[in-house]
Amino acid sequence: MTATIGVAPLLVFGWGNPSRGDDALGPMLIEKLSDLYRHKASTIEFLTDFQLQIEHALDLADRTQVLFVDASQNCTAPFEVTTLQPTRDASYTTHAMSPESVMQVFRDLQGIEPPTCLMLAIRGEQFELGSPLSEDAESNLAQALDWCQGWLRLQAPTV
Repeated sequence: MTATIGVAPLLVFGWGNPSRGDDALGPMLIEKLSDLYRHKASTIEFLTDFQLQIEHALDLADRTQVLFVDASQNCTAPFEVTTLQPTRDASYTTHAMSPESVMQVFRDLQGIEPPTCLMLAIRGEQFELGSPLSEDAESNLAQALDWCQGWLRLQAPTV
């Protein structure tokens, strides 16, 4: 694998559908972080999408750390952070993929281990089409934002 010129070592990748209430938590967090750290584009890259796709494996190249961010109905409030491992799961052949499956595609394509990847799951309550962000999700988002700022300071001390 050759190094990609200009790739920020840290990637924060959030996904979700802004039209589905709390499902927007991932992109909303990325928007807030991007505004706060716009001056650190050489160190941190922020990406959003509606869902993870096979092509996102390419976004892992030349990174030292990746933080995946999504809304969850199953995690403990306000949020949970877990370390991920590459896995060929059922999402590997579907339209939308899990972060672990994206990591496995990276491993298969590049022939090397993916960067260290974490999952930040932010607790959401309402995911219906046209729903606004719930009050609980708004509070959880604020707490996740605080955690992310601390994590970014540890990963990139000059942030």
